[in-house]
Amino acid sequence: MPIHQGSPDAPMPASDCALCPRLAAFRRAAAADHPDWFNAPVPSFGPGSARLLVVGLAPGLRGANRTGRPFTGDFAGDLLYRTLLDHGLASGTYEARPDDGLTMVDTRITNAVRCVPPENKPTPKEQATCRPFLVAELAAMPRLVVLLALGRLAHDAVLRTLGLRLAAHPFAHGTRHALPDGRVLIDSYHCSRYNQNTGRLTPAMFRAVLDTCVEAMAGTA
Repeated sequence: MPIHQGSPDAPMPASDCALCPRLAAFRRAAAADHPDWFNAPVPSFGPGSARLLVVGLAPGLRGANRTGRPFTGDFAGDLLYRTLLDHGLASGTYEARPDDGLTMVDTRITNAVRCVPPENKPTPKEQATCRPFLVAELAAMPRLVVLLALGRLAHDAVLRTLGLRLAAHPFAHGTRHALPDGRVLIDSYHCSRYNQNTGRLTPAMFRAVLDTCVEAMAGTA
């Protein structure tokens, strides 16, 4: 499997990764239309020493696939980064671009699938193909104690990565799952435009989820 080191603690697919032919073709098409975009597997953002890992499903076409930073430049990122800043889990100012100077504080953000999928829907096979990179991500985070899954598919990806049964840990917004290895998995509805516009996820609901994450991190420094 082609892997390069995006940073010393972040195993990544190669920039021209072709493990998923459909996703590689979609990236090439996006690059032809928008050659100034990132158009490659998106690396994680934040220190490998973080105790909190936020896991999304996949990059957005006009978000991370364009900017090269998870949840940057799309609607979901506005709520995510604003709430992380409010909780002291990020520092600086989020301006929806990768050179805005924003830094993560004890927090790292990644996606279960590193390449943008058509219609924001990676297939089960694509999710399985990219899973070794999430396995490597978790292995490279020695202080990790809390995983925040944004959406059911990200929740399922985390459980499969850890070799756990989905039925034993059903997804539910705001739920805190104690994992066998002592870490904690916390669920949230995804910060998508649809979920926010329909009221399925409100800023107050998402703040409460981050409150739970901070509480779970307390005392584990």
